[in-house]
Amino acid sequence: SLSAGLDLPGRFLFAILTLMTLIAILVFIEEAVYIYRKIPSSKRSIIIWINAAAPVISTTSCIGMWVPRSTMFTDYTAGIFFAIVIHKFLMMMIKDCGGQKVLLKRFENGRFTISTGPCCCCCLCLPHVPITRQTLFWLKLGTFQFAVFRPVLIFLSIVLWTNGNYVLNNLSPKGPALWISCFVGALTLCALWAVAIMFRKVRILLKCKNIIPKFALYQFIVILNQLQTTIINIFAAQKIIPCAPPLSSRARGSYIAQQLLIMEMFLITVISRVIYRRKYHDLEPPECVAEEPGDKKETP
Repeated sequence: SLSAGLDLPGRFLFAILTLMTLIAILVFIEEAVYIYRKIPSSKRSIIIWINAAAPVISTTSCIGMWVPRSTMFTDYTAGIFFAIVIHKFLMMMIKDCGGQKVLLKRFENGRFTISTGPCCCCCLCLPHVPITRQTLFWLKLGTFQFAVFRPVLIFLSIVLWTNGNYVLNNLSPKGPALWISCFVGALTLCALWAVAIMFRKVRILLKCKNIIPKFALYQFIVILNQLQTTIINIFAAQKIIPCAPPLSSRARGSYIAQQLLIMEMFLITVISRVIYRRKYHDLEPPECVAEEPGDKKETP
């Protein structure tokens, strides 16, 4: 069993990490109750979803740490949840601007800069796109497709894995793992690109709502949950991370990734509580929205 294979320092580390996960869950529950009571209903669910990203990843990592055979399912659960959070973050920026109609009026003559990361940061020759209802639709579609297609691809991967056709180590062109991974990577880049385009346009307007620290936390979750885990798994597959009996290189890499994620997501949960709990004043409405026909009547 797992507990029998651990020495005293190992058991102490597992206990500390489990405690950190439980604290992160309690902090999120307390924050969710506060948001439910204090935040308007139009923004309530979006902010709760975004704040739940770090505790959910921490919880799935803790389960995978204690039950190694569940790692594939816990990683996929965290991946599905984070795909939804990316779409919610884009919607939060639109809501903070006053909604889609108000955003279009604020930036009536503005343009989106699409030469930004992670897709086109080097393509400075790309044209600036006018901000219209259609371009907003494409940005929302860019994140929504990820929230829809990633769960479908993950479900397909699990079905193929149970049938023995999906082997994560087998990256040959004849196997499905390579093609599914490439397709998921392309969908991820499109979703992150849409969020980056919107953030670049509204970051100055929403500076009073601390959008820059919020975006930084979101970026940290992306880097730690996606890039860090992928790098560790590649190192483990190439035997760069040495085996430590009874753990193989891959199992040890999985443990390292999960333990790092628990500590990192705990810190992000605490910082998110501080940032999202502040009370921010609503933006002043644009002149074209605030000005009504009745306001132009002369005072007797």
